[in-house]
Amino acid sequence: MEARIDGHTTMLGLFGSPVGHSGSPAMYNYSFEKKGINAAYLAFDVQADDMASALTKMRVLNMRGANVTMPCKKIAAKLVDELSPAAELIGAVNTIVNNDGVLVGHNTDGVGFVENLRHHGVEPQGKKVTILGAGGAATAIAVQLALDGATTIHIFNPRDDFYKNAELTAQKIMQKVPTCQVTVGDINDQSALAQAIAQSDILSNATKAGMAPNIEQTNIKDMNVFRDDLVVTDTVYNPAVTKMLADAAEHGSQTIGGKGMLVWQGAAAFKLYSGQDMPVAEVTQLFFSASGGH
Repeated sequence: MEARIDGHTTMLGLFGSPVGHSGSPAMYNYSFEKKGINAAYLAFDVQADDMASALTKMRVLNMRGANVTMPCKKIAAKLVDELSPAAELIGAVNTIVNNDGVLVGHNTDGVGFVENLRHHGVEPQGKKVTILGAGGAATAIAVQLALDGATTIHIFNPRDDFYKNAELTAQKIMQKVPTCQVTVGDINDQSALAQAIAQSDILSNATKAGMAPNIEQTNIKDMNVFRDDLVVTDTVYNPAVTKMLADAAEHGSQTIGGKGMLVWQGAAAFKLYSGQDMPVAEVTQLFFSASGGH
């Protein structure tokens, strides 16, 4: 990479902590090189308290952009100059674009989810969806599905602090997108959950259930909810096939794993930075065959 760095090279980066494990520098630098873009991407270990200083340095150094990971996503949303519609609804930013000193915050997690659906032949327009979970990923997914035309979204989560977040998210979505009806339910109410899934076209797990090493975990106890016209997705990407996805496939449902969401949200950020399409097929093969992401 050093051979292509010169006095005109534009810098980008990743803000968050920890970031040493991140596959983002390899993914973006590979993509910049393949596309002939004179840019370099580095990872910076930044705590939430240091984000204001980091954004000041983005302007001073004329960095083109930065991805943002935990624990800095929410504070970034408060510090940037402008927010995309999705980032405003989600209240968290995972991508910042520097437009001549104006820092615009985006959230590409939901975009990654929707693009992964479309890559598998599923269009969210007009669909009814059940989402398991109410954390950051679930919120981003619900918001983007609403913005892209889903008509009904059922969010299920245990009655904890995230449940309150889900209720707030539902209100914000319906105010912004009145054509989308959003409900919130208790994930432990198996009867209500089964009823919602029966009315849905898509079921998405956005919890950690099934993530290694707890690969036998699943939020779905009743196998009867799976059917051949139900699309079942998971945000978990390690393992590539979770117990929920395996159960769903066994009962005839179309299944979509979480790795695609990772690469497509990265591709969305790449497009925001460069205006060009990331070489998704090559990036997936090289960096997402085992694991990856911010």
